[in-house]
Amino acid sequence: MTAQDHDVIVVGAGNAAFCAAMTARESGATVLMLERAPEDESGGNSRFTAGAIRFAYDGIDDLRAVMPDLTEEEIANTDFGTYTTDQFFDDMFGVTRFRTDPELCERLVRRSFEGMTWLREKGVRFVPIYGRQAFKIDGRFKFWGGLTVESWGGGPGLVDRETELARSMGIDIRYGARVVDLIFDGHAVTGVRVKSNGEISELRCGAVVLASGGFESNPEWRTRYLGPGWELAKVRGTRFNTGDGIRMALEIGAAPYGNWSGCHAVGWDYNAPEFGDLSVGDNFQKHSYPWGLLVNAHGRRFVDEGADFRNYTYAKYGREVLNQPDQFAWQIFDSKVTHLLRDEYRIRRVTKVTANSLEELAGRLEGVDPKGFLAEMSAYNAAVDTDTPFDPNVKDGRGTHGLAVPKSNWANRIDEPPFEAYQITCGITFTFGGLRIEPDTGQVIDVDMAPIPGLYAAGELVGGIFCFNYPGGTGLMSGTVFGRIAGAGAVSGRT
Repeated sequence: MTAQDHDVIVVGAGNAAFCAAMTARESGATVLMLERAPEDESGGNSRFTAGAIRFAYDGIDDLRAVMPDLTEEEIANTDFGTYTTDQFFDDMFGVTRFRTDPELCERLVRRSFEGMTWLREKGVRFVPIYGRQAFKIDGRFKFWGGLTVESWGGGPGLVDRETELARSMGIDIRYGARVVDLIFDGHAVTGVRVKSNGEISELRCGAVVLASGGFESNPEWRTRYLGPGWELAKVRGTRFNTGDGIRMALEIGAAPYGNWSGCHAVGWDYNAPEFGDLSVGDNFQKHSYPWGLLVNAHGRRFVDEGADFRNYTYAKYGREVLNQPDQFAWQIFDSKVTHLLRDEYRIRRVTKVTANSLEELAGRLEGVDPKGFLAEMSAYNAAVDTDTPFDPNVKDGRGTHGLAVPKSNWANRIDEPPFEAYQITCGITFTFGGLRIEPDTGQVIDVDMAPIPGLYAAGELVGGIFCFNYPGGTGLMSGTVFGRIAGAGAVSGRT
């Protein structure tokens, strides 16, 4: 038998990979992490997130366990509410149209709080998301949408802290090391082939954990699996998630699973670069559309901007934008709501126009039919229910009447200048299709529905968890829960 270089090799260096590596190391295994990106771009999509993380909690005592440095003043001035496991299940079932794998969903939800306290005990710091998930009502902040906590320093802060923690535990991390193949003897995975500095080498191990993301940065795969036009989408995150982990597993007989034609895709600045830019981070996103309107090149609305809280619609509306003529839309706001716009609307690199009348605005919306736009604004303004009070903290029922495309909540007339408009396109975050795993070990399952010895998976390349849509903040939670499961499974089942 060939000597092993390490007990466990983890492919990737994002949140899921670190959770797998640290869990394996806790059990005494020697662990090597292989990251395709150079160190300054490492961390996969985790580095590009804003750091929001969704988990079940029953009240302030649970939040104190995750954020022990919460001050008494913060507690007194904030309504954190609760987010029970039942609410988490309802959100998962609702947004995926009951297509989430029930066993994977069960592990995700029920182990979410445990995952948060584990990260906190390890030394990851969390804080409330005051800037993006709470509004001040009568002098008190109120959180909404089940999303309350983010990692200190956002995604970059999370990756940097997990890197420090992993190194302090004796985990070896190698950058610029692209895993190109699995070493497979027809029965078990016993190592990997790695390309580094232009050379291919082989590394042997007892188990491999794949945590290298989906295929969103591969335009050929996007077009093959998501459909025509997806090669034109912007990529919100890392340029390195091209599906390598999925490909090499499929090549040895792993079972594909989940919503392969689905993805997490959002409204993203029209002039953003092809891939994510770490100097801007997540701020090319434009997620305050529930307070305004979205119009396409014909000047027409095409989605219900107020169907639900942003957390439950933003990950599917990117696809709707991509389906519009010339793959763009404009978000329209008037002065009644511009104070509610999230911080990402105030960055320097933004595609924005302003005007003091709707007629003036119509002439400034590049690519939009002015007559169609003005007709749409007139019809919309006439349909707004002005008797129901506007309340951004709840689904207020302030909607429209008689429109083909309704607005169900937060409907205000667009009639108070100055007006602001922001041009967006589709920004893809991650793909939903991936590998089938055993829920309690993270072991990859083959096409004959048998586990592949020595092969485990976690993070965005696991299929079956998300379908059609996604509740905001669940990606980091999924990476944490299934990273821990895969890391423990890799140690207990290594060959």
